[in-house]
Amino acid sequence: MTMLKVFGIVLFCGLLSPSQQVLSGLSCAVSPGAMQKVLSDAILQNGLLQQHLQGLVLPNIMGEGGLLNSPTSITGLHLVQVRLPKLSVVLLPGIGVQLSIGAKLELSGNCLVGLLSELIDILVDVNITANIKCTNFESGTVQVVIEDCLCILGAIRIKLLSGLLSLSVNEIVLKQLTATLPGLLCPVVDIVVNLVNIQLLGTLNAVIPVGTAGTIHYQLASLPFTSGSFLGLDLDGAVKQVGGSIIPHDSSPSALPPLVDKLLVLGLRQSFLNAVLSLLIQIPPQTFTCTPEIFSSAGNLQKAIATLLPPGCSACHGTSPLSIRLTLSGSPIILLKDKKATVELAVLVQVFVRRSDGPILNVLLLKADLSLNVHVSIAGGRLVLGLSLGSTSLSLESSDVGISNISSLRPHCSSLLAETLVPLINGALGIGIPLPNVLGIPLIKVDIQILAGLLVILV
Repeated sequence: MTMLKVFGIVLFCGLLSPSQQVLSGLSCAVSPGAMQKVLSDAILQNGLLQQHLQGLVLPNIMGEGGLLNSPTSITGLHLVQVRLPKLSVVLLPGIGVQLSIGAKLELSGNCLVGLLSELIDILVDVNITANIKCTNFESGTVQVVIEDCLCILGAIRIKLLSGLLSLSVNEIVLKQLTATLPGLLCPVVDIVVNLVNIQLLGTLNAVIPVGTAGTIHYQLASLPFTSGSFLGLDLDGAVKQVGGSIIPHDSSPSALPPLVDKLLVLGLRQSFLNAVLSLLIQIPPQTFTCTPEIFSSAGNLQKAIATLLPPGCSACHGTSPLSIRLTLSGSPIILLKDKKATVELAVLVQVFVRRSDGPILNVLLLKADLSLNVHVSIAGGRLVLGLSLGSTSLSLESSDVGISNISSLRPHCSSLLAETLVPLINGALGIGIPLPNVLGIPLIKVDIQILAGLLVILV
């Protein structure tokens, strides 16, 4: 048994059932097919197995064989090439992963039969099977345990330049390779698995900038867990503002939809998205004059306010145009319901005039509670939210001129906010929310589902 300690995440294995998992900001399920492709690319297609088997030297083979039972020795036997490698993965519920690698090993060396020395080429079929699990998770650290590494030899083909070969030489070679190859190949599998884990660690345990506002630190939250149909991972997503303060978010239980024919299901919890929105939507107060150049209903808003002014208010009818100041009140809140996402946002709308002698006259201070419809898309590995104004609810906070009835202002204020504030928010959201690059599986041709409290990305 070989034990390898890897920091962060080992994507091959797990001991926890879904009901035992730590609640976190994100959860994902990876299909066996996706795992097989990822591991095949990392171990075989990228040449990692060939690289670490290259130069493998086998012990000398000695025996009686060849013509007339002459003494036979094969020396300098080494690996030349790994042919036709294939990899398969089986998930072992509650245990981990069974990794199988099949290949043809081309060996070459010198063969001495009696007094005749010549080159010998050996082609041997091998199948390596290893059960892999992990344990002892603590603060992003896991221990990888590889158990029951078996190396089974299949057909062996031997070629001598002279063509002179007896069945006894075949038997000697088969016996010796069966005895020595497992002890040579299983340690190589240990090394390769360790290196692949380190490579895949970077796809999950990463600090990703969110524009200039801050960062998201993704990392494994608990041991991976396996069922017969998926590998499950829970991730923490620490949302940090520039300067180091972390925006807290709560975790709540939520079940991912089944994989069916998908490679990956990634679920983002509502509380995590709220923390990211608080990071992204940090718009300073906006002040401007109430003119049609700023928003189309400016004239209508001025007329509507003019009808509400008391007749005796001489200061209300000055020559200065109305000015407007928009200030966000509190943090935005995203609400995820079945098949629908909305963002709720409160805005203070101050309408004022500057008196000729300098002081500001507060004509109106309104609170607008906005319900914004959310359009969700994926671009460049980022979750992009686009908002449009759904509804506006107005309430009067104060008025220095005695206005009390504001019901006629709602449509004009809705136009004001839709044309001035919403574009600013969309501009802030346009950089997108960076997502973890789980196992390097590209987020292309995705489906997006919105469930209660959960936004789900299916690849």
